[in-house]
Amino acid sequence: MFPIRDHNPSGRVPFVTYGLIAANVALFFSYLPLFEEPYELMLLYAEWGMVPARLEAGQGLHTLITSQFLHGGWLHLGFNMLFLWIFGDNMEEEWGHLPYLLFYLACGAGAALLQLLSDPGSMIPMVGASGAIAGVLGGYLLMFPRARVDVFLFLVIYFRVIPVPAWLMLGIWFALQVIGGIAAPPGEGGVAYWAHAGGFALGLVLTVPIWLRRGGVAYWGRNFGQPPHPEATYRIGKTHVPVVRRRKTPTRTTGGSGPKGPPPLPGQSRHPAPRAPKGPPPVPQQDNEREKPRQGPPPVPEAGRVPKVPRRK
Repeated sequence: MFPIRDHNPSGRVPFVTYGLIAANVALFFSYLPLFEEPYELMLLYAEWGMVPARLEAGQGLHTLITSQFLHGGWLHLGFNMLFLWIFGDNMEEEWGHLPYLLFYLACGAGAALLQLLSDPGSMIPMVGASGAIAGVLGGYLLMFPRARVDVFLFLVIYFRVIPVPAWLMLGIWFALQVIGGIAAPPGEGGVAYWAHAGGFALGLVLTVPIWLRRGGVAYWGRNFGQPPHPEATYRIGKTHVPVVRRRKTPTRTTGGSGPKGPPPLPGQSRHPAPRAPKGPPPVPQQDNEREKPRQGPPPVPEAGRVPKVPRRK
């Protein structure tokens, strides 16, 4: 799960954010061939990356800045630039162009110092813009806690874009950095969790004066923690996952032919014989049935006349 965009458009062109992204990408391509020469790449990191033991001895102070423009691979660069692209424009609008650049570099330097305190004697170089970008995330959380952020959820074959509030997404991210820093054994390379956590906390603290000038808690109350302008809208559709339907088994009938029943035996009709209707058989009518007499009283004979008696046939 990772963010892909927010619903918080900026009213200014973020020139500094664009410039930082361009500088990081350009520098990465400049030393990209060194990834095929591990020894030369380690010399580059040792010279321009932040080495805690070297910095503790008072050397390499410039690496507090230069280490922010080096990255350890494609994923390292890609995720850092994605986070900077999503959250950097709004913080640049709040700070202003030049103050935002100073804020960014200060967060990166503070993150490197906290990593130094967590493992002062380490000889492993620390590189990456993660600490500086973490400071941008901390300031964003303070200014826009309820801004909507679209995160991409990936679970094996399930893909979905889900909008969540910024406080939830950034709060989970910060908690993971703290947990990772506690669980990571000192003296080993890997993710600089304490640099991430330190940069995040420093960025939040440095943004407090801007938040207070906006009104502090009243600023949250006026906008319910959301940006003070209409949010951007995106069309989010459902993920269409192909469904394999189960083939239906054909129903078999006794005496049928084709796919619905077994083939007929020799001498047997291909069509089943009609079934007799249910119920008792009808009673056959007799031809010599006598005619029923008429109901009612017998006719009265007229006076002076003898009634005729019908003969039996």
